[in-house]
Amino acid sequence: MARPEATSHAAIEQAAFALFKERGFEATTLDAIAEAVGVGRRTLFRYYQSKNDIPWGRFDLTLEGFRELLRATPEGLGVYAATARAIVEFNRFPVDASPPHAERMRLILRTPALQAHSALRYAEWRRVIAEYAAAQLDVENDALEPRLLGHVGLALALTAYETWLDDPSRDVTDLLREGTSALAALAAS
Repeated sequence: MARPEATSHAAIEQAAFALFKERGFEATTLDAIAEAVGVGRRTLFRYYQSKNDIPWGRFDLTLEGFRELLRATPEGLGVYAATARAIVEFNRFPVDASPPHAERMRLILRTPALQAHSALRYAEWRRVIAEYAAAQLDVENDALEPRLLGHVGLALALTAYETWLDDPSRDVTDLLREGTSALAALAAS
């Protein structure tokens, strides 16, 4: 028989983000998050392996959604266009997300204490693209072209998010589309 749910990922994230906003990421302890949620510290570890994982949410499920977008690529769409399409679709988030997506991305991209951890997450994200590209190109996952596509895709997404955070009047989906168009134009020249 499984343990009963003591809380939820969403409740932990909402409490943590409120504390991050109030105290800052580094000054917020796991004990403080546990107290805000009304659970013990050990319970938090059933949901997240570390405080650094909380801003990333349920990243494993998110990556599975990314894989599904790539698997659902319409017939005849080339590997580059399919990857660009999946990146744009992957980065659509509900406006009423809690915590807000801009807040999550601001924390991930602008918190020095998270950068090393983020590098691990970025590697997982790039791997999703590389695996898809390798299968489409009939090469190994670690071949140059799939790896390159993963890195370029990540650079595209990060650039769009940085631009969006600098100018919230812009739409991140539009920025991603602009970025994919710019890359396509560069590739064609």
